[in-house]
Amino acid sequence: MMTPEKILYETEVTAIGGRDGKAASVDGLLSVSLSVPKSMGGPGGEGTNPEQLFAAGYAACFLGAVKLVARTRKIVPSAEPSVTAKVAMGPVPVGYALAVELKVNLPGVEKAVAEEIVAGAHERCPYSNATRGNIDVRLTVT
Repeated sequence: MMTPEKILYETEVTAIGGRDGKAASVDGLLSVSLSVPKSMGGPGGEGTNPEQLFAAGYAACFLGAVKLVARTRKIVPSAEPSVTAKVAMGPVPVGYALAVELKVNLPGVEKAVAEEIVAGAHERCPYSNATRGNIDVRLTVT
């Protein structure tokens, strides 16, 4: 188990109503309605869902790690890089599990070099460290 040596930041979010409710951070900066997608037997609706929130967090955090690794290697992409996180959920023998694909776009960076940067980011990103060995995470350089 990996435990931080020092806490640099922490946050607190409370959910009420489960997948068809609301979630809000203690500081008030995050406040979202939650809806169960139709594909999961829900009504759909205006709200987001835990998988979208996880995808947003993972994509943003992973992009930060990609930029850090590129910067330490003195590699500058020709345009703003991006990460798209595709999060899927489905049944396993007991309960449900997630699978993730991270699609990384590093414009103007040779594919082999971009793959090395992405591998380095995967070693550093807190989301990658949290999911390693627990969730199938596929890395794709576009």
